Amino acid sequence: MEEKKISVSLHENESYIRKRCENCDDILIRPMRLGEGHKVDCLMVYIEVAVSNMMLDDSAIGKMINHFWEIPEEKIREFIRRNSLGIADVEELFSMEEVFGAVLSGNAVFFMDGYDRAMKISSKGYPGLDVSEAETEKVLRGSKEGFCDSVKTNAALVRKRIRDTRLKVEQQNIGVRSNTVVQLLYVEDLVHEELLIAVKERLESFTVDGILDSGMLEQLTEEAWYSPFPQFQTTERPDRAAQELFNGKAVLLCDNSPVALVIPGAFNSFMESSEDWYNRFEMTSFLRVLRYLAMAVATLLPGLYLAVIRFHTQILPANLILSFAQAREGVPFSSVVELVFLELSFELIREAGVRIPGTLGNAIGIVGGLIIGQAAVEANLVSPVVVIIVALTALGSLAIPNEEFASAFRLLKYGFLFLGGYLGIFGIVLGLYLTAAHLAGLLSFGVPYLVPFVEKNGQAETGGRILRQPFRKRKFRPLYARDDQKRRLRTKLWRQKGKGL
Repeated sequence: MEEKKISVSLHENESYIRKRCENCDDILIRPMRLGEGHKVDCLMVYIEVAVSNMMLDDSAIGKMINHFWEIPEEKIREFIRRNSLGIADVEELFSMEEVFGAVLSGNAVFFMDGYDRAMKISSKGYPGLDVSEAETEKVLRGSKEGFCDSVKTNAALVRKRIRDTRLKVEQQNIGVRSNTVVQLLYVEDLVHEELLIAVKERLESFTVDGILDSGMLEQLTEEAWYSPFPQFQTTERPDRAAQELFNGKAVLLCDNSPVALVIPGAFNSFMESSEDWYNRFEMTSFLRVLRYLAMAVATLLPGLYLAVIRFHTQILPANLILSFAQAREGVPFSSVVELVFLELSFELIREAGVRIPGTLGNAIGIVGGLIIGQAAVEANLVSPVVVIIVALTALGSLAIPNEEFASAFRLLKYGFLFLGGYLGIFGIVLGLYLTAAHLAGLLSFGVPYLVPFVEKNGQAETGGRILRQPFRKRKFRPLYARDDQKRRLRTKLWRQKGKGL
C-alpha cells in the first residue's frame, strides 16, 4: 500500500486527518490563521494530555507561532524552510503515516497551507512514573536509580553512565497496533557483529498486534521457549545495564516497561548482584559462594530429605533417625504428600503476599506462614522437620538475585522432590544429570549458557567464575567482547628515585 503524501492543500490534509481520527475525541485538531492580516491557514494536531497548552505556549515553536502573527504571508513559509529546524526540537515529515506515528507517540504536528510538509514538535509525551528506586534489585551500595516506563528516559539513564558516542541506540517500532518503541543499545567497538545481526533478525521474525512489556518481547524472541531457564538477563537498574554493555553485551529497552533485557544471558550472570563490583572482593566472593549453596538448597533439599528418610536411612546417625521418626509420629500422610502439601501452602502464601498491596502483603506473608505452619504441626498434619525443610528451601530461593532465574529452580524443586521420594539418591543423580545436560545444550544468541564454566570456540574465561577477582586484577573483558577489545584496565606505575611512588 502506497503511503499518502502530505498535500500542499491544507484543506485536503485536514479532511484526511479528520476522517482517520473520527471518534478519537482525545486527538485535538486545532485550525488557526496566522500572518499579517491572518491570511495563512495552519493546523496543529496533538493528543490532549500528551501535549499540554503550556508546552505550546512556552516552547520555542510556540514562540515562533506567536511571531507568525506579525510577519507577512510570503515570509512565513520562507522562515519555516530556513529557520524552524534550528530553533526547536522539530523534524520534517513527508507522509501521513509519519504524521500519525508522531502524533500517537505523544508529539504535536504542525501543518501550513501551501507547504507540502509537516513539522513534528517533540514534547514530554505521555504521562508516566518518574525515575524511582529499583524495587526488585535492592542494594546497600550503589546507585538508587531504577528504570521507569519511558523508553527514552531509560536510554538517557544509560547514556548518563556511558558518555561516549560509541554507545549506539537503534530504535524501531514493534506491534501492528501498539507501535511500541523498542531500542537496542550496544557499544559499537565492544559488541560482536554476529550478536547484533541475530538480535535484529529475531526482532523481525514475528508480527504481532502489540507489545505491552519487555516480557512479551522476551518470550517472542527466545529460541529455547520450552526451557524454564530465562535466556535474557533482566534488570531494573541502569548501572547494571551499563556494566553489561561494558562487557560486550547488548541491551533491549521496551517502552512502557521498567525492565531491560540484557543479551546474551548466562548462568553465572544471573547469580551476580548489582553491587558485587562495588564492594570488596573478599566479602563479595563469600556471598557468591553462599548464593550457589542457597541455589542447591532451594532445588535439592526437599528431594534429598525424602531420599534419605525413605531409602537411605543408614547414612544418618541413629539419634537423628529416631528424632525424625518421633517427629513424624501421628502424621496421617506419606512423607511425599506431606512435603508437597506444605510446599504448595508456602507458594500460596508467597503469591498472596505479592498480590496484596503495600505492607499488608508482607504482614500476611509472615503471619500466614507462622500460623499455618504452627497449626499444621499441632494438628499432626505435618512434622516440624518438614516445616524447617520448607522454610530453608524458601530462604534459598529468595537468596538468588534474579527472580525469573529463581523461579526456574522453584519449578525444578518439585521434579527433584518426586525423583528423590520415589527413586532415592539414584533419582537425585538422574535429575542432576538431566538438568546439567539441558543447561549444557542451551544457547543464548549463540553463546553457551554455562559460560564461563565452559569454553566458547576454544576460548576459556580467565577467572571470575564464582569467586570475584580483585578489581585491579580484572584487566580483561569476558568472552562476549571482541578480541581486539579484551583489555579493559591498564595501570601505570610512576616511580621517582628517592621519592617513593
